Amino acid sequence: MTTKENQRAKLLKYTTINEAGNFNTWNPAHIEELKRNRISSDLGQKILFENDYLRIWEVVLLPKERLPFRKIQSDYYWVAGSEGLLISRFSDGRILLMHLEKGDSEFLQHKDQHAVYDLENIGQDILFFQMTEFKGENLDNQERLQEVFKRNTSR
Repeated sequence: MTTKENQRAKLLKYTTINEAGNFNTWNPAHIEELKRNRISSDLGQKILFENDYLRIWEVVLLPKERLPFRKIQSDYYWVAGSEGLLISRFSDGRILLMHLEKGDSEFLQHKDQHAVYDLENIGQDILFFQMTEFKGENLDNQERLQEVFKRNTSR
């Protein structure tokens, strides 16, 4: 799939339902959670594998279950293990509605920036993700990381 096709596919799956800067539609409890600023840097709920280069996380969300806000600073790759519907609230006020199909995946780069957001399963089925977090500070070069990633995903 080309970059242009990938961007078009993402537009069909991601719908902005609240614009950045608008907190009027937010649940006050979610705003209070952000204000308390006790935000985890854990990407997921459980670490399945870790080495010097990467950390593989598991996320399982039951219907109506929510993964609280977390501060993401590392580049990561996620893959959906199931189909479902979820929303994600960002600390800037933006809310995305996402429809995921089993096998959907995306690589997200954060470089020197960070993002704060949550995930909430608003569908009727269990959502399952695996997220591979890249530990940028321990990488000597990009080729070595790609080699490690290929070995771990080909099993």
